Amino acid sequence: MNNLDWAVLIAYFGVMIAIGVWSHKRIDDVGDYFTAGGKMPWWLAGISHHMSGYSAVMFTGYAGIAYKYGVTSYVTWSFPIAIGIAIGANLFAPRISRLRSRLHVASPLEYLKNRYNLTTQQALAWSGVLLKIVDVGAKWAAIATLLSVFTGVTITQGIVITGAITAIYCTVGGLWADALTELGQFVIQLLAGIAMLVAALGKIGGISGIWNVWDDPKLQGHTSGTAGPYTLIFLLAYLFIKTFEYNGGMWNQAQRYMATANAKEAVRSARLSAALWFVWPLVLFFPMWVSPLLVTAKKPDGSDSYGLMVEQLLPHGLLGLVVVGFFSHTMAMCSSDANAIAAVVTRDIAPAFSKTARAWTQRAGLIAARLTTLAFLGLSMAIATQVNSPTFKDIITIVIKWVAGLMGPIAIPFMLGLLRPFRKSGPTAALTSWAMGLLAFYLLNYPVNDAIDGGVNLEYQISVPLAVSLVLYIVIGFIKPEDTPERDALLEKINTDGGGDGGSAAAAAIPEPAEPQDTAAVPAND
Repeated sequence: MNNLDWAVLIAYFGVMIAIGVWSHKRIDDVGDYFTAGGKMPWWLAGISHHMSGYSAVMFTGYAGIAYKYGVTSYVTWSFPIAIGIAIGANLFAPRISRLRSRLHVASPLEYLKNRYNLTTQQALAWSGVLLKIVDVGAKWAAIATLLSVFTGVTITQGIVITGAITAIYCTVGGLWADALTELGQFVIQLLAGIAMLVAALGKIGGISGIWNVWDDPKLQGHTSGTAGPYTLIFLLAYLFIKTFEYNGGMWNQAQRYMATANAKEAVRSARLSAALWFVWPLVLFFPMWVSPLLVTAKKPDGSDSYGLMVEQLLPHGLLGLVVVGFFSHTMAMCSSDANAIAAVVTRDIAPAFSKTARAWTQRAGLIAARLTTLAFLGLSMAIATQVNSPTFKDIITIVIKWVAGLMGPIAIPFMLGLLRPFRKSGPTAALTSWAMGLLAFYLLNYPVNDAIDGGVNLEYQISVPLAVSLVLYIVIGFIKPEDTPERDALLEKINTDGGGDGGSAAAAAIPEPAEPQDTAAVPAND
């Protein structure tokens, strides 16, 4: 990078901070901070939903998969995400939107006290927070790795720089800042992605290269939809997992639906996000698919191939723009995760342990939300410095195996608890499915994996824990039904239209956390 590239990068950081400062004016209470007061336009929520699902891991870990296996990277990653979101557009998005407009909650997990009980809510909240600290740590490590390639700064310095900038804008401006910066980041990535596509096409003979390059020996097998460890079973397992994860199991995605004015708007935002997932990754991935023709990766997994290609193909200025694109994806995901985790900690965890937290004023709650956001970012940055240790192995292991494998047991009770067909599944089903799913992940990935020659295939490592949780949640609900009139009334609120499903100030108002009650059924507040 030269001075022009640095100028582009510094200007980007400045704009992100400016958006955060501007968004600060729109934040009056925790409802604004965590759910944008239910006033976010559907198109902004859709773009934000899409952008908050990316990170620099795409340009490192998935670039390595594209370098080695070609179109497999799209078929087994963004394609199933797109299908999963499309499925959830009508199934989950409207119901999650109604959590705010009908139950008047600020955290996706607040409704679990009434749907199950306090113990279930706390189990899901604590395990999800711990998992996200590790997940976001992997994202910081990924972007710091790219920054070190282009600038020569150390991994730790890169983590501190990106984390500090993100902390400023997302702490000051809340979900509004996240969404508006993600809109800007989408525009930047649009320009950067097209620049890389044009540069790559210029090297392979123009537009005709799109269909003429595949006979080259260096791209042998690159047109197969599944390859290596990314088999058809892996694809189906990933579709299964991502349907839950990207429709709300990843709490920051749920917040985008909650931020819309009503259920109809949430559906539209989900459909926009799904369409973007179908189309946009094709533009980003094509240069990665043909990267073996253009560069020789230095790392065995090919994770440095995209960075090397950027340095070789783009002039200064555009190179800086693409580096900004790396930052934009990671900062979008990390800031949105930080906001979601702060919501869960301040609205779900803290009130269960502290009478002071239950008595917070709107101002005190907002201060606590911002401090929690900073604390989460700090912890995840600390984890990022250890991401390549023997415990965590490497970035792609964390993102694919840990997050995909552990997300299911946490997401099943939250997501299926929204649906009427599972109304009989109560606290026993929820807690048992959560605990046994986590246990299945541990056994499969460690004792069983170590005992089997060659280890357990990746598709089973990530899918079996979710399958265990799903089966137990359903079966226990039939064996020990725990439906009550109060729970049925709650489900009726989030499964039907009408009756206050709107974006008015009254509907968007967020009450302070109530006194926790660890009971089997707590009447829902209307």
